[in-house]
Amino acid sequence: MSDDSLIDLAEYISEKLEKYVSSCEFINGELVINAKPDDICKVLQFLRDDRECAFTTLIDLCGVDFPDRSSRFEVVYCLLSIRQNNRARVRIAVDDGQIIPSVTELFKSAGWYEREVWDMYGILFSGNNDLRRILTDYGFDGHPQRKDFPLTGYVELRYDNEQKRVVYEPVKLAQDFRNFDYLSPWEGMTDMQRQGDDKSFVPEHGCRDKQSNVKANIKEGDTKDASNG
Repeated sequence: MSDDSLIDLAEYISEKLEKYVSSCEFINGELVINAKPDDICKVLQFLRDDRECAFTTLIDLCGVDFPDRSSRFEVVYCLLSIRQNNRARVRIAVDDGQIIPSVTELFKSAGWYEREVWDMYGILFSGNNDLRRILTDYGFDGHPQRKDFPLTGYVELRYDNEQKRVVYEPVKLAQDFRNFDYLSPWEGMTDMQRQGDDKSFVPEHGCRDKQSNVKANIKEGDTKDASNG
């Protein structure tokens, strides 16, 4: 779809969904529709069934965490129109603890997507009859993709030979794992550096991408070997 056609489509959607859509915008050349949480089912049904839109495929549904916002979360619905060869995203702002309508009646694929959003962010969907953990264990505590969730988690699991089962224990990290040198992986693996990874020292063999330095070091080594011979 051309840029002019996409702009016309945005104006068409804004006009038809004036009561339910707060704005339409373009991000990286893609149509983004900002909707109200309580009206998400009406918006998605229109986008699916209207012939000018024909967004019949829900290719993804995900959450985003913005801790500093008054409405902390966003739920994003990624749509595909095969007929129009076009994509669009619908975003809704969600408060922490707010329950939003499930769209499983409109898109069957939304069932597992909503389970993942609940598992990772703790956002509840009313009308989803199978809202269970999907990536973490059923007894897991917390929601790992919230930005206030610790990177190490709260518990660790291991197999106990005496009990013959997996047991959960509080996370215990040796002090060695808490001291970081902040070196790039390239520096940790070898004394060769990539250009742009320069720190406060120059490796013995120079920078990987600075061919002149490498060649200079090689020639200097050859000269030394010749003089020794």
